[in-house]
Amino acid sequence: MKRHQMDKRALAAVVLVGALLVVNTALAAGQPKIKFKETSWNFGKVKQGAVLSHEFVFANEGDATLIIQKVSTSCGCTAALVSADKIQPGKEGRVEIKFDTRGYGGPVSKLIYVDSNDPEETHRQLEVAADIEIPPSPKIDLDPYNYDAGLAVEGEEIKANLRVINKGELELKVEFNHRSATFLSGGKPVSVPLKIAAGKEVTVEVRIPTQNKTGVVREYILIKSNDSMRTTLSMYLSGYIISRDKLKELFDRYKDSLR
Repeated sequence: MKRHQMDKRALAAVVLVGALLVVNTALAAGQPKIKFKETSWNFGKVKQGAVLSHEFVFANEGDATLIIQKVSTSCGCTAALVSADKIQPGKEGRVEIKFDTRGYGGPVSKLIYVDSNDPEETHRQLEVAADIEIPPSPKIDLDPYNYDAGLAVEGEEIKANLRVINKGELELKVEFNHRSATFLSGGKPVSVPLKIAAGKEVTVEVRIPTQNKTGVVREYILIKSNDSMRTTLSMYLSGYIISRDKLKELFDRYKDSLR
């Protein structure tokens, strides 16, 4: 019995010594440690259209080689490692971010992600921000964006009235795109481009031929403009086309109910 207890104690001691050896080996091998000089950068007030850039500098403060595995960003900007992907202890690396402000306005922030073999920070997040000033410009709005034309008879056109509004400070220029639609204003074909003064609006009649189709019709009208914030919009137009034979059939079936 005593010998059995001694054997168990000896085995426990061996396991403990082995564990200490593993720990010591790991400590001796060392670990990489990524450390950025700053993790965020604010460009302050900038003019819309400017292309901004900044470099985030980092160092390997560990005692093993730091490996940068991946650099990625949120949409709207680009980021790249502009130094070696393997950083020795005590050395520095750099990540460059570029942000094209065209199409943005007001306070904006973008995120950058740096993946490395640092066991404590495998996925480091960085951030850039800017307050983008929008110069005087045209600003487009539509009414409606969606239109249900209801029931139409085979061979008839689907029609809708679309208000195009300029809420900006400069002249708005608009072009319409659809494979078969016609666009009228005041009973006349719309000029290309349609020009709308600041603070004004124009009602455009949209006519889409049904081309002997029947059933549900769904169409998208593309509207392109010189509004830098909303260069392309769309209007969704739907309806139901019934054949003349079907219409006559329904009329004959329900004519007594309609009296």
